[in-house]
Formats: sequence, structure tokens, C-alpha cells
Amino acid sequence: MAKTILITGASSGIGAGMAREFAQKGYNLAICARRLERLETLKQELESKYGIKVIAKTLDVTHYDQVFEVFKAFKAEFSTIDRIIVNAGIGNGRRIGQGHFDINKVTVETNFISALAQAEAAVEIFREQKFGHLVMISSMSAIRGMPKHLTAYGASKAGVAALAEGIRAELINTSIKVSTIFPGYIRTEINEGAKKLPFEVDVETGSRLLVSAIEKQPVKAYVPQWPWLPLGLAMKILPLKLVNKLS
Repeated sequence: MAKTILITGASSGIGAGMAREFAQKGYNLAICARRLERLETLKQELESKYGIKVIAKTLDVTHYDQVFEVFKAFKAEFSTIDRIIVNAGIGNGRRIGQGHFDINKVTVETNFISALAQAEAAVEIFREQKFGHLVMISSMSAIRGMPKHLTAYGASKAGVAALAEGIRAELINTSIKVSTIFPGYIRTEINEGAKKLPFEVDVETGSRLLVSAIEKQPVKAYVPQWPWLPLGLAMKILPLKLVNKLS
């Protein structure tokens, strides 16, 4: 029987990209995001191309009660969910102290508080099943404090990484696995208008490498591994002035 993966934020970017990669591997998919019409288009594409089962539902992860309702509905329809990927988030953010508190607040709430709601809902399902794989999508910008538009965003993703590690510690002697994924710069709709970023890859390459890493159920993974694994280690000890050059 095919295994099932739930992916949030699956209507575009790496969410949709990962859905395509997992579908190719024969997984059934529970996909959710705010834009149902995009999800329905993706559902039709993947079902016709790969003969898998896809269920699409509308979910705004900032509506916390809805997170629990949608996850439980997916669980009821598939009976078991083998992997849940907490991916939904926004790349918005502004320089601190320039009158953009509202934008930064929404960024942190969407990326961190919503991730907490998704993790709570996911682990409830996995505890009931007594197995599962929770995947938390963080960011290379979480490794150190970052300047400019990345400050609040990086802080929110650092929170996601710390949350994932705490959950892993809690579940370390169970059959529930927890992975923290640190993507580098991947060109998606969120940043398509931005300048070219250091070591960036396109969304197809990024999604393929993310799925390859996730399939190994790592404790942590930097994606793409080169150059972000050595850079991640270096970022922890380099002077902040040098780290700033990556932003």
C-alpha cells in the first residue's frame, strides 16, 4: 500500500515542487494551501501522470483551529499519514526600526506560530498512530542573525529549527522521526523579483534535492549539501561582518 505525505504550502514554490517529486516516487499526497484552484490543478496533473491518490484542501495556516481540522480530516480520509512536511510560510520581511513592525509581525507569526500549530497537529496524529516522520522546513538564514529584510524572517526560521529539535528530544525513544531541513537560496515565486542570490538554484533542482534529503530521514540536512553544509558550519563561527555577505 502506498504511503501518504501531507505537505502544507503546496500550491507553489518548493511545496508544489516537492509534491511533484514525491508523486513521481509513488506516494499518495495530502496537499493544502490557501489557493485551492492551484491545488486542484496540481492534483489533476499528478493523478493523471502518476496514478496516485491526491486530496487537496484549503488551509490558511494562520487560522490555527483550521490547521487541526484539516490535518484530522486528511487523517480520516487516508487512515494513516506517514510523513508531514511543515512547509507553509512567507518570505516577507523588512529592515528593523524603519516602521514596518506589522509586516515583520505577520512574517514571524506565519513562519513560527503557524509552524507550532502544524507541529502540534502532526505530532497528535503520529502519537495516535505510534509512528510518523515530521519534517520542519527551516532556512540557512536561521543559522545566524541576518541583516536587512532577512532579520525577522531568519529569526522565525531559527525558532522553527529550535522547535523541531525540542520535539525530536521529546520523541527520541519513539518510532516518530523528526527532521530539520535548512534550504539555501532557491528561486521561487516568493523571490523571483529579487537580485540573484549567492549559490541559488532553481525551484526544480531545489525541490529534487529537498526530497532526496527528506527521504533519508536525517536529523538535519542542508540543501543543497554543497556548498551549504560547509558554509553552515562556517557561519556559526565566522565574524558577523563576513556572514552578512551571504544576505
